[in-house]
Amino acid sequence: MKKLFLLVLPILTIFSCSDDDDGASVVLPMPTGESKVYQLNSVADPSISGTATFIENDDNTTTINLQLTGTPDGGMHPAHIHVNSAAEGGPIALTLGTVDGTTGSSTITTGVLDFGDDDASNDEPITYDQLLQYDGYINVHLSASELETIVAQGDIGENELTGEEKVYELGEKDVPGISGTATFSKRINGEALAVLDLTGTIDGAAHPAHIHMNTALESGAIAFTFTPVDGTTGMSVSNLALLDFGDDDDSNDVPFSYDELLAYDGYINVHLGPGDDLATIVAQGDVGQNELTGETVTYSLGELDVPGINGDVIFEERVNGEALATISLVGTIDGATHPAHIHAGSVANAPGDIIFTFNPVDGTTGVSATNVTELDDESDFGYQDVLTVDGYVNVHLGPDADLATIVAQGNVGANVN
Repeated sequence: MKKLFLLVLPILTIFSCSDDDDGASVVLPMPTGESKVYQLNSVADPSISGTATFIENDDNTTTINLQLTGTPDGGMHPAHIHVNSAAEGGPIALTLGTVDGTTGSSTITTGVLDFGDDDASNDEPITYDQLLQYDGYINVHLSASELETIVAQGDIGENELTGEEKVYELGEKDVPGISGTATFSKRINGEALAVLDLTGTIDGAAHPAHIHMNTALESGAIAFTFTPVDGTTGMSVSNLALLDFGDDDDSNDVPFSYDELLAYDGYINVHLGPGDDLATIVAQGDVGQNELTGETVTYSLGELDVPGINGDVIFEERVNGEALATISLVGTIDGATHPAHIHAGSVANAPGDIIFTFNPVDGTTGVSATNVTELDDESDFGYQDVLTVDGYVNVHLGPDADLATIVAQGNVGANVN
């Protein structure tokens, strides 16, 4: 009978170890394989940027590696996680490793928030998963003595941007040459980073800016207050999370998200300055449901009873289906006010009843702008209705007796070939 020999091998378990000061082995945390990378963008120096990599460890700690490019050789750059988004600012939540300018790197491993001090009794435990949901941002500073100068910065956790954004145009208004854009970028938590970027602003000035209710034509009360636009840079950076209605009473604030902005009935005003200068609008643009889609239709308005007055009316579709109507005439009378309407029927069958009233044409500029949402009888009337309406436009010499004198006229909708 054959003998069966069983060879028993010892089971080896491999640990990551290091020796402490007494020569004893210390088991170090091991990565689980989970990691997250956040972008650190340039701030004071456009050549400095990089990443922050969060690595989950098997003992509930997190290793945070910073890696920057463009840092000066020999520089030492303190870094921290702060509370809130970068647009809002906030106190230190965690002291990160100091970035070595020569290598551009730093690293720490931690399982607590230290809130920027050495008092361990204040520390608060935090896991990798909690850091990925944290309401915070990272600042990398120029030096320990120049903490006010930020060389790189990036939102983390719930403040990270999703990549979805919406850009609205801000056209010039009362001050020629000032215009730009408002860009809203969606965050993971549903809030938005709001960046106003204008050209032609006044060096050294601070330009207040707000979202208002309604269309710019209709005007309305303040719904949201941006950080003022820096006239020197033309920039404003704000976090959009609450409607503040233009006051400091937090009890009036209403939660407001990126998605809600896209459907909001509002517009943006950027003002010349505070106080009396609020009346001067340097840039303006509709947002949300009031944004123009790019769809337009133009109808000609020919001269009639007064030679030399003619032009056109342009209807522009809004996202909500309403329309912006702009009458532009040449030859109008300086200082006069010219009433204008859509009448029922065609020019060939005039006169017809008034069904829609435009804002009067300013004789000095020759322009009238009106929001088209309903007929005078309050029935719905939007852009698509304009295309099919059985009507024509009359622009009159003036009110009262002057209504009988038509200065410009033209078919619209179904009556145009």
